[in-house]
Amino acid sequence: MHPFRAAVEARDLGAVEALLADNVVFTSPVAFKPYPGRAITAAILSAVIEEFEDFRYVREIADASGHDHALVFEAVVDGKKITGCDFLHVDEQGLIDDLMVMVRPLSAAQALSDRMGERFESIQQDAVARAQRLATGS
Repeated sequence: MHPFRAAVEARDLGAVEALLADNVVFTSPVAFKPYPGRAITAAILSAVIEEFEDFRYVREIADASGHDHALVFEAVVDGKKITGCDFLHVDEQGLIDDLMVMVRPLSAAQALSDRMGERFESIQQDAVARAQRLATGS
């Protein structure tokens, strides 16, 4: 089991953040531009974990090198069943430097987009606070 999967399933946000490289790039299923950086990625993942109900990984696929992983999940958002996949790339230090999420069906993706849009100001504030903590080491 990939450590990211274990951390997400345990809802251990500290462990999730610790697995992210400083230069991680997060590609959202519902936003046009990727989000670069550990602080914003951790803030988004924290909010998503709160929005998903009945979240569970149902399949894990890894390449032979151990650098690329696909974690297929199911959850519920606003009463809509969502199926998705976390695509991870792990750098030489074992940290996630690329995280792309894809989801289906469109109706569930729209529900997720709406919920995350409602929270985006607080997500940005959380990212700023995380960046400050990372910069000061506290």
